[in-house]
Amino acid sequence: MDEEGRLTTRQAAELLGVKPATVYAYVSRGQLTSRRDPVGRGSTFDAREVEALGLRSRREAAVPAGELSVRTALTLIEDDRYYYRGVDAVELSSAHPCEEVAEWLWTGALPRGARFTAPPETLAAARRAVEALPGHSGPVDRLRVATAAAAVTDPLRFDLSPEAVLGSARCLIPTLVGALPVMGRVQWAGDGRTARQLWPRLTAREPDPDALAVLDLALGLLIDHDLAASTLAVRVAASARAHPYAVVSAGLGVLEGPLHGAAGRLAHGMLAEALERGGAAPVVADHLRAGRRVPGLGHRLYRGEDPRASALFARLEALPQAGPALAAAREVVATTAARRPGLHANVDLALAVLTVSYGMRAEAGETVFAVARTAGWIAHALEEYQERPLRMRPSGQYQGPRPPRPLP
Repeated sequence: MDEEGRLTTRQAAELLGVKPATVYAYVSRGQLTSRRDPVGRGSTFDAREVEALGLRSRREAAVPAGELSVRTALTLIEDDRYYYRGVDAVELSSAHPCEEVAEWLWTGALPRGARFTAPPETLAAARRAVEALPGHSGPVDRLRVATAAAAVTDPLRFDLSPEAVLGSARCLIPTLVGALPVMGRVQWAGDGRTARQLWPRLTAREPDPDALAVLDLALGLLIDHDLAASTLAVRVAASARAHPYAVVSAGLGVLEGPLHGAAGRLAHGMLAEALERGGAAPVVADHLRAGRRVPGLGHRLYRGEDPRASALFARLEALPQAGPALAAAREVVATTAARRPGLHANVDLALAVLTVSYGMRAEAGETVFAVARTAGWIAHALEEYQERPLRMRPSGQYQGPRPPRPLP
């Protein structure tokens, strides 16, 4: 090791327990950074970077075959709370707009006044693609098509350096929002605030500052939630070195599944029906009689109420327009608790209060979820790009007949 703490190729190979050729393979994969030796003919490597790679490799080797180990420094869920990079996610999202929360999760820095802007040519391509879809297309259909259109306008999408990925993310999110059909009047065109641009794509009603603040809070709260099914799909895609647009497409594909992204529209429908029938009790009874779970209740990661729901309910209490839907949501919880006391409100029920109160469609909660989670998926992709490629390769447990068998 020289005075600057740099290793020769041979020293790095010995420390990692590999051949010198493998060290250069690590460089080509972006796992190590090399620098030409100004005196000799070879390359040198930062000793701390080599030691960190060796530690990661030893940890992965210690995982039993067939088990999947995913390291992350993004979101921790613990004791009925959750944290973004160690900071309480509810407090962070309550104090900062969703763009700044996204930047914190991406970079560990909190730039004041962060804004996201869509390049005009990218936005135009995404809008043309979305407008070509049938009228009955759902929000995730539109977002997937918009993502694909944005990808083909970006010739540098295969650059997986952090700077390039962050640049793509800051353009993709406003592109997705701007490609959605407009239902109301766009008052703040091009101001870079996601909540303001998204609102007229959710409802034709005019927003007030407090309602916009609740939408912005929801976006921040929903950015990430550890390794949900869609996020795991994103990590697998990033492990294969898919570009960030393809990574987001993978997440959207899983989100569209009925067991992941549909809960919001079910909760919306339940609250709307409760308001129409003058009470939540008969609606809950119908769900239980049919053997269906009551939407908007329960979360396997929390013993009590979902902290995201608690934060949104607290903000919604200040909105007179949300009063009837909020009362219906509380009646749902109370009615169900009489027989199932362990079920508490989750974020889908809180989102449903917002979407019902402001005349949004049943799929509006799903749209908010998908737009917000796009930022979280990018954060996970950034992490996974720094890991060993194709590490997301669990072993299959073959259950078929043993070979050899004759040809059929």
